[in-house]
Order: sequence, then structure tokens, then C-alpha cells
Amino acid sequence: MFTDLFDTIGTLVGVSEQADLKDENGNISNAKGALLSDAIGTVAGACLGTSTVTSFVESASGVAAGARTGLASVVTAFLFLIALFLSPLFALVPSAATSPSLILVGFLMMRSIMDIDFTDFSEGIPAFITIIVMPFSYSISTGISFGIISYVLCKTVSKKTKEIPLITWILAALFLFNIVFEAVK
Repeated sequence: MFTDLFDTIGTLVGVSEQADLKDENGNISNAKGALLSDAIGTVAGACLGTSTVTSFVESASGVAAGARTGLASVVTAFLFLIALFLSPLFALVPSAATSPSLILVGFLMMRSIMDIDFTDFSEGIPAFITIIVMPFSYSISTGISFGIISYVLCKTVSKKTKEIPLITWILAALFLFNIVFEAVK
């Protein structure tokens, strides 16, 4: 659940930043609808026995190219339908050939870090840990887990515990429990 939830939230934040879909308070417009549609897709995929059906961060590259209305998603779906019949041909392309597009997506997502206050260690260190752990663990949710835990630790060490919302304390405790449980297993 956490993996799917944080992968989706990470994608939603990244794409919303790229598409400039945040309001004046920094909130994502229609986030509830996006999360609901992703949850429905995930449940439907699980019921049909497929791998997780979810949004992917690669959507940021479509947004960077100007996609805003959903037509790009329809075109992508059509191309995937064609790809079903051409998959033996596509299997000849080595996976390393996708690296340039993934580098571009990562580059486009890095614009968001300009808003992080790196002069405040209790804000900058958790953000840095989150950014670094994601590629090394191959998981957005693991990066976010370590980021939330380090956020609570840094705010506590900085004596700024009043800035930590209750839900962040709860998530940090759950993530820490999960990390310890996985290490023991």
C-alpha cells in the first residue's frame, strides 16, 4: 500500500510541478480525483491479476512536451495497443536505450528542488536524503520513507518539534517499524 501510495503521490507532485497545476498555496488542484482514479486502477488491476496499474513519473516528459488535456494519454494508449503486436520487434531494443529518456525525465523533475530551503538544515537534509535514497534504492516510496524519518529526526535535533504535524510523527514511526521489520526478516 505504501509503495503504491507514495509512488502515486511522488508522480502527482512531479507532474503537477512540471505542468504548473498548483494553486497559490502550493496545493495540487483535483488531487483527490487523481488519487481516486489511481486507486480504482490499482484495485481493478489486482482483481484482474495484472501488475499494478498506476500512474508513472514518465508522464512528466509528456507534460514537458505540452500535454495538458489527456489527449497524450489516449495517444499513448493507442500506441501501447499497437505495441502488443510489435512487441517481438521491440524486444530487440536493449533496455539501455531507454536511459536518455529517463535522464530527461529526471532532469525535468529537478526543477522542484529550487523551492527547498537548503539554508535550513532541518529542511535541506531530509530533502537531500529523499533525493539520494530514491535512485539508490530503486524506489520512490523508500526515498520518501527515509526522508520522513530524517525530517522528524532533524526537526527534533533542531528543537523544532512544533513544526512536525501529527501525521508525520505517525508515518515516521510506521516507516521506522517497517525498516526494522524488513531488516530483521
